[in-house]
Amino acid sequence: MRPTPDNIIFIGMPGSGKSTLGVLYAKAEMYSFCDTDLFVQREEKLPLFKIIEKKGLGGFLEAEARVVSGIRDLHRTVIATGGSVVLSNEAMKNLQRLGTLIYLQLPCEEVLRRVRNIKTRGIVMKEGETLEDIYRERAPLYEKYADITVNCAGLETEESLEKIIEAVKEARNRK
Repeated sequence: MRPTPDNIIFIGMPGSGKSTLGVLYAKAEMYSFCDTDLFVQREEKLPLFKIIEKKGLGGFLEAEARVVSGIRDLHRTVIATGGSVVLSNEAMKNLQRLGTLIYLQLPCEEVLRRVRNIKTRGIVMKEGETLEDIYRERAPLYEKYADITVNCAGLETEESLEKIIEAVKEARNRK
């Protein structure tokens, strides 16, 4: 594990619990919390799905990469990322500089069960692409960038949170 600042960054598929678990982790460990999707929305002055409608997938990905690459000076902060952030090498390099990346891993079937509002959620999908296609494309990227992988399959929110807290403590003890 590479030496990093004290931020915790959650990566993973839409529906994996990055925002929900991020807030809970921040409360439990007395961290601040931020969500990169909210930063993108604030910068673009539109909800995610409207950015995709207006600018297209490429325009959205460019905005997300620009915003996430520009994040600086956070300390003891949990950062929940958008699921598509792994498509930008520049954004991921910045996140690696900012802290420890935790991949909230779920099987594809569980992602499909959790994600129902694909259109209004602002998920980056090409015409005719399915959530399964996105899963196959992104899962290897999440694995590539993760410092810690936490398998959250079949777990309730509190169980996932406990598993994440324990994984972070174990990783810090190994340093």
